[in-house]
Amino acid sequence: MVLAVWLVFFIYTWITRIPDASTTSAIKRHHHQCLASVRQTRIRETRMRKDDSTKVWPLKREQLLHIEDHDFSTRPGFGGSPVPVGIDVQVESIDSISEVNMDFTMTFYLRHYWKDERLAFASTTNKSMTFDHRLIQKIWVPDIFFVHSKRSFIHDTTVENIMLRVHPDGNVLFSLRITVSAMCLMDFSRFPLDTQNCSLELESYAYNEEDLMLYWKHGNKSVNTEEHISLSQFFIEEFSASSGLAFYSSTGWYYRLFINFVLRRHIFFFVLQTYFPAMLMVMLSWVSFWIDRRAVPARVSLGITTVLTMSTIVTGVNASMPQVSYVKAVDVYMWVSSLFVFLSVIEYAAVNYLTTVEEWKQLNRRRKISGMYNIDAVQAMAFDGCYHDSETDVDQASFSQHSEEDSMGTKFTGSACTDSSQLKRKPVEGNVGRIIIENNHAIDTYSRIVFPIVYIIFNLFYWGIYL
Repeated sequence: MVLAVWLVFFIYTWITRIPDASTTSAIKRHHHQCLASVRQTRIRETRMRKDDSTKVWPLKREQLLHIEDHDFSTRPGFGGSPVPVGIDVQVESIDSISEVNMDFTMTFYLRHYWKDERLAFASTTNKSMTFDHRLIQKIWVPDIFFVHSKRSFIHDTTVENIMLRVHPDGNVLFSLRITVSAMCLMDFSRFPLDTQNCSLELESYAYNEEDLMLYWKHGNKSVNTEEHISLSQFFIEEFSASSGLAFYSSTGWYYRLFINFVLRRHIFFFVLQTYFPAMLMVMLSWVSFWIDRRAVPARVSLGITTVLTMSTIVTGVNASMPQVSYVKAVDVYMWVSSLFVFLSVIEYAAVNYLTTVEEWKQLNRRRKISGMYNIDAVQAMAFDGCYHDSETDVDQASFSQHSEEDSMGTKFTGSACTDSSQLKRKPVEGNVGRIIIENNHAIDTYSRIVFPIVYIIFNLFYWGIYL
């Protein structure tokens, strides 16, 4: 009986254990398959990483350049000869030129070339490596600044416009896109017929001639310009590069580079806006010489109008100019033109005065001849509202037939020029134009010739000297 129980228990145990063993072996086989697939995946990923080196390239580049192994706070070859730094410039645009502030704004690409053996790396392909602005903080770069600059900035859209390119032998190219506003000492003595010479000066701030030597990389061809550069008021005649030394009493001599450019001003704008209106006002003032000297309101109003217009033109020209202490070319022309306009007003004042003096003399001669009191032309005009010149014959008989009381009575009652019985004018005969010319004063006659001739001579001298 006991043997039978042990036999049943053994059979039951054997039946239940066999599936567990097979399951365990199956799990073990699956586990081995998974491990094999993981190994294959890792091998495949390793091969892909070897083919695509960009995922580990930044770390390799820093290790390749030995950045952590050197102190880049000092210049290359510290303690030895000065490091040569070549410069070239690509001018993109001249944005503005201000006469009032005496400055200009320029946008350009500034490129530096030097050799730093600390950045040399081994390369089988001899290809350079290019970096952006993030590596600039870790290595040495030249500390170039712009002398006499007022404002400057590096463009940062969409990222900072900085490029660094390193060659296997340690040669470095460092490029920036910069906009600079710098001072330009302008001479306005010939404005607006002037030509301005401006320059942008580059210099190292910390390193003098013993540590850093600046030079133009390609000589005079180191300054290049875009073909489409143009300005509203200037022609850009030329760009040139030059170099020199600058001395500071406390720090010594420094290498300095110059970007020189010559600007010639457009004259046509000022001819239309300044010179031509001034000429018109001067010629308009000459019209008064052809107006009858007895037309006082017409000649006075014309003279005053031209004087005020010239003052407005002069004020408008000076409003857009710096307040310099010397005379400009446009000032000479404006003030001479204003003088001609003013003299035309003075000319009529002289004509009017001399005419009055002449009439008084004629009246005095008539009084001596007649031996009796007479009414002069001015008094007669007050009586009848008409102007009487030296050609007017006053009928002396009519005055002798009336008493002084009658004449005073006529003064109070008043009468029109055509109805006056006391004053009689000679009938006008012949051509009206001939009468006007004959009645004009001699000063008007000479002014019609002298004023235009003198103004033409002035223009010939002016444009001959300044053009």
